Amino acid sequence: MIRVCLAALGAALTLHAGMASAQLRALSEQELSSHHGQGFLVLNNSSYGGYDFTRIALGADVTLNANFRNIRLGEYNYAPRNGSGVDLDIPALQFGRSDGTEAQRLVQITNPYFEFVYRNAGNAATREVVGMRFGFESIAGDIGLTLNTLSGSMLVDGGAAGTLDSRTDPGGGKRWDGSCTAPCLNFAQMGGVRAGDTNGASRDFWISALKSAVQFQPPAGMAQAPDLAQAGVWLNWRDRLTALTTTGTPPPNLPPVR
Repeated sequence: MIRVCLAALGAALTLHAGMASAQLRALSEQELSSHHGQGFLVLNNSSYGGYDFTRIALGADVTLNANFRNIRLGEYNYAPRNGSGVDLDIPALQFGRSDGTEAQRLVQITNPYFEFVYRNAGNAATREVVGMRFGFESIAGDIGLTLNTLSGSMLVDGGAAGTLDSRTDPGGGKRWDGSCTAPCLNFAQMGGVRAGDTNGASRDFWISALKSAVQFQPPAGMAQAPDLAQAGVWLNWRDRLTALTTTGTPPPNLPPVR
């Protein structure tokens, strides 16, 4: 049985908003006809690769500055690599930095979502929930990140230090410790990532918790489907990522000044 700790997933979505005040004002029918609106929560159903999906998205743009420590997700028995501990072991995760410009203090996130995965959704007798994932339609900004183990598909351009690519791991990125044959960027060198580049934001970040492998749909704006998400906790992030540092130390980040 897979036992997955998902508490950190819920904690990872922290919204920052300024103080605001407003008064209600009645609108005429003509005024109402000139306005358009959208629900705060958007629900979509889809099918792909033999599975059915229900996505609940937060139709909003979010700016985030937050620090998290010692996130461990996916603590269960996995005989091939029990010495690696858990699926995701993240000592430090920092959204934003305090040693750069004002804009670098915040990370820009678009349309956060939860998506639930079903098998045999049309048959009441055999229907079952396979799992879920949490992700962002896009994310841009500087993110301090240190890793001990990774179960997932991740690609980071480290420049002269090489590339971090979980696909090069013989275990297929399952509880990978970042070790690799030079020239490559490993976990000990990476102190964070810059999400997005001159072409736009990074578009394929998500973390899933599944009891069997699932093929998810291509992200919005991308034709290529992601790698097959494996059972347990799995992180996917390969689009437009560059290393912030190659010294293993994340850039400093203090809470935003109020």
